Amino acid sequence: MQNPLEALDLSRKSPFYQDHHAAWRDTLRRWVTKEIMPFVDDWDEAGEFPRELYRKASEIGLLGLGWPEAFGGSPSDPFMSIITSQELARHGAGGINAGLMSHGIGLPPIRALGSEAMQARVIPPVLAGDKISALAITEPSGGSDVAALTTSARREGDVYVVNGGKTYITSGMRADFYTVAVRTGGEGAGGISLLLIERDREGFSRTPLKKQGWWASDTASLYFDDVRVPVENLIGAENQGFSGIMRNFNGERIGMTAGALGFSRVCLEDAIVWARERRTFGKRLADHQVIRHKLADMYKRISVTQAWLETLAWRIQQGEQPIAEIALLKVQATETLEYCAREAMQVMGGAGYMRGSRIERIYREVRVNAIGGGSEEIMRDLAARQMGI
Repeated sequence: MQNPLEALDLSRKSPFYQDHHAAWRDTLRRWVTKEIMPFVDDWDEAGEFPRELYRKASEIGLLGLGWPEAFGGSPSDPFMSIITSQELARHGAGGINAGLMSHGIGLPPIRALGSEAMQARVIPPVLAGDKISALAITEPSGGSDVAALTTSARREGDVYVVNGGKTYITSGMRADFYTVAVRTGGEGAGGISLLLIERDREGFSRTPLKKQGWWASDTASLYFDDVRVPVENLIGAENQGFSGIMRNFNGERIGMTAGALGFSRVCLEDAIVWARERRTFGKRLADHQVIRHKLADMYKRISVTQAWLETLAWRIQQGEQPIAEIALLKVQATETLEYCAREAMQVMGGAGYMRGSRIERIYREVRVNAIGGGSEEIMRDLAARQMGI
C-alpha cells in the first residue's frame, strides 16, 4: 500500500518535472532539513534568523537561482521556482522565507531598468549573501493603490531629496539596498519613479513592527526626512517607475501560490501523521469517517490547485502572461491554505494549537498570504477587469 505522505509529493509524478528539477528538490530538501528545521522554533520566538543564513543559502545556489551567471546566478525556469517555494514551506515558518528571499522582489526592477553600473554594484553582493535587498512600495496611507503613493522625491541639481514613509517592508530593518517607489511627477501612475536608496543615507530611519505571524521576518516602517539620493540612483527613467513595479507582481504571485500550496501540504502531512497515531474511542483517529473525509478533501483541494499552478507555469514558460488567471490562482491557493490550516487544527486539536507545532505557526500566518502580493479582493477585481467584465 502506498505511503500517503509520498502521495502528497506531487512534483514526483508530474510530467512537467525533469531530472534537474528532481535534483534541485532533493538538494534543497536536505538543506532545509539541516540548516532551518532544527532551529525554526528558536528563530521564530527570537523574531529573527541569523544573517549567516543568507550566505549559506547562496552557497547552495538558492539566492542566485534564476539570475544571470554574470552576477553569480544560475539558470532556472518556472518549475524550479515552484519547487523552491514548496520546499521552503516544509519548515512551516513563512517569516524565514520572506526575509531570506526578499531580494526576489527588491532586485528585479534593478535588473530590468537599472544601469549596468548599478546592477554590477548591487546584484552580485546580494546573490552572494553579503548584502540584503528590500522593496519599499507600501505606505501608511494605502497598500494596493500603488498609483496613489505620496512619498516624494524632489530633484535639486544632481540629487533627489526624498520625504515620506513606507510601512510593512520586509527586510526593512537590516537591508542594505532599498528599491523605493517615489513620486517625482504629477498624480497617478505617470508620476512615479524608482530610486535605489542605501541604508546609511542621512535622514533615513527605520522602526521594527510586530506582527501576528511571520515572526522571524524583519518587518519595518521606513522614514525619509530630506534624504539626499544621487541622481544616478534613479532606476530607469524618471516618472516611468510604475511599469517596474507592475512587472514584479506576476512572479511574486506565482511564488506565493506555490508557497501557500507547500504550507497546505504541511498541514495535510501533519494531520495524517497525527490521525494515524492518535487513538480515540478504541480506534485510530483515521478510522473515523469524518476525519478521513477531512483529509481527503484537503488532498483534493491541494491537488486541483497544484494542477492549475503547473499548467499556468507551463504557459508562462511559453511566453504567455495570463494575468487574470494568475490573480485568481493566488486566491484559490490562499483559500486552500486557509481551509487546510483550519482542518489540520481540527484534526490535531490541542496538539496543533501549541507553540512549536507547524500547524499553529501556519494557522496564524494564513492571513498574510491572503493579503500580501495583492489581496483576494484586489485579485478578483483585477481578474474581472482583465476579462473585460
